[in-house]
Amino acid sequence: MPRVFVQGNPMDYYPRHAPEARRGSVRRITETGEDVLHKPCRDVTEFGPDLAALIDDMFRTMYIAEGAGLAANQVGVDLRLFVYDCPDDDGVRHVGHIVNPVLEAPDPAGRRLLDEGEGCLSVPGAMMDVPRPDRAVVHGQDKEGNPLTIEGTGYFARCLAHETDHVNGRVYLDRLSRRERKEALRQMADRREDVYARRAANIEATGS
Repeated sequence: MPRVFVQGNPMDYYPRHAPEARRGSVRRITETGEDVLHKPCRDVTEFGPDLAALIDDMFRTMYIAEGAGLAANQVGVDLRLFVYDCPDDDGVRHVGHIVNPVLEAPDPAGRRLLDEGEGCLSVPGAMMDVPRPDRAVVHGQDKEGNPLTIEGTGYFARCLAHETDHVNGRVYLDRLSRRERKEALRQMADRREDVYARRAANIEATGS
């Protein structure tokens, strides 16, 4: 079985980082509480070099922050778009981007919830258990505007659901109880500076 899928297509080989990241620049990652994270994003209607450049920047920023996915509003851009480089539970790597993503409603008959730890680059340092379906199907487009469907299981399904939540104006804190949310914000307060120090070290190490 292929060990890497890029834009949903099997590949025999893929580099450690998506090639887009070499062309991109690091952008500031927004934090929970900023308006852009808490309202639905606008549909992408223009496909061209500006969109491609944004995707390059998002890949670079995601790797510097050691994330598995990153939505456009996490770099302050109000557009329905995310990038990902994420393993599933079988160790298969999934890499790509999706524009105007729509998460397919899970089949209640086949739905199994996984209650596992989830973090977010916009909630730096916090990790909380969030129930998510063990399978996700997202429909959208690629950066040229071609139709695209990406399917994931396990941890990758969690990533697809999490990032689609972002473009809909939701962070994972919105799925927690009041007590759990308070705990997540406490973790963030405790660990935030360490997370930023690590990101800064990664920028220095890569000369970004």
